[in-house]
Amino acid sequence: MFWLWCARVAWVLLPVTAGGALADAISGWPVGPSRTATVMLWIAWSVGLLALLAPRPVGCTLLRVVAPVAVVCAVGSITSATTASSIVAVASTVAAAALALSAPVVTAAGNALAYGDEQRFPLRIPTVLLLGPVPLAVAAIAAGVTVGPLLLADADILAGAVLTAAGLPLAFFVFRALHALSPRWLVIVPAGLTFVDPLTLGEPTLVRREEIEGVARVPAAPVQGALDLRLGTIVGGVVVALTEPVPFARRRGRSRADLVETRIVVVALARPGVLLALARSRRLKTR
Repeated sequence: MFWLWCARVAWVLLPVTAGGALADAISGWPVGPSRTATVMLWIAWSVGLLALLAPRPVGCTLLRVVAPVAVVCAVGSITSATTASSIVAVASTVAAAALALSAPVVTAAGNALAYGDEQRFPLRIPTVLLLGPVPLAVAAIAAGVTVGPLLLADADILAGAVLTAAGLPLAFFVFRALHALSPRWLVIVPAGLTFVDPLTLGEPTLVRREEIEGVARVPAAPVQGALDLRLGTIVGGVVVALTEPVPFARRRGRSRADLVETRIVVVALARPGVLLALARSRRLKTR
């Protein structure tokens, strides 16, 4: 809860710490686009604040869009605002974004919808997606939502109408794709462990307590004979060893899944140490 409250405070302060620089950046724009941009900035800030005050998986996805966009806007204000104002704006938005996207906040978002005595631990976003597809998706959502309305506000009716009609549906579909990264968890439940990952599994898979031989950290190197669900992620690896083979519906493409029986499953967690500590307290075998 401490880091969640830090993220909330940092986000609440953004209008004070970054508002001046952003206002200077759009002060030279025509009246229509300037007012529209101001409204958009307030909406983005309000969306981020709501996502932090009422954490949910969809709010986590929203933060993954508005937090980096806030940093980009602050960096873009450097050429228009004073040096001191720009430094404060960039530093505060970077800090707010880092806190909003931190593992404790993502964990709080997942556990807000947890059932009963279960604890959800978010899986890390695959490294290969962070290096390209995720930033491109964020840029596409931001552009799809903003470019068309800004052109309309600037009285460019034809281009604005076309880009608004095309951009809003594009932003919606890209957001849905990006949201697939949020409901991905390794869940400690009273009966054992549940693997929830729409990217790699066709359905959630429960491994009962008596089937678990041990849970331990694992290095980034491949684990021989394992069902590796890390998708190339190089940190946070946790291996779950089983006493006997358990079937998993390994996803192949969008609509196909193959049953794979395995005694070793590897995932990449945002907070592996916390999971192992809780697993020990729940009398799960750890190594």
